[in-house]
Amino acid sequence: MKYTRLTKEQLEELHQEFINFLATQSITADEWASIKAEKPEVAEQEIDVFSDLVWEGVLTRATYLENISPQHMYLFHLREDEMKLIAVKILNENINITTKEGFAWLRDNYSTGEVEILTANKAYSEDRNADKFTLIQQGSNITKGQLFQWFEGMLA
Repeated sequence: MKYTRLTKEQLEELHQEFINFLATQSITADEWASIKAEKPEVAEQEIDVFSDLVWEGVLTRATYLENISPQHMYLFHLREDEMKLIAVKILNENINITTKEGFAWLRDNYSTGEVEILTANKAYSEDRNADKFTLIQQGSNITKGQLFQWFEGMLA
């Protein structure tokens, strides 16, 4: 398995897609019930293959990631050829940017000495989607990139 298995809740959400996946392998509902009952290890393998296919699609389409903690914000633009990072560090320990008030403070104070902003570019390894998945495992979430674009505009 290349990524991680989808959770029970995720599999339930993708129920119809999973049925279609089984159909592409000519596995009927009755056959699936039989596989689950008689060969649970084969059923697990099918779920793993389906999970990897779903992850591969999600990661291929992901363009922006965000990882936000009380004092740091890591904003990634996942470009075709490289990742671009905008890293924001809050130097005032009393500010928590995960709260509405803390984020408002950041918006008003991003250009002061209490906020450090760094940018970097990084080439992908041989497996771009694995690089993206690693960032997600480290706490990043897929977004539409509004924060990245806002900061990029402020830095331009």
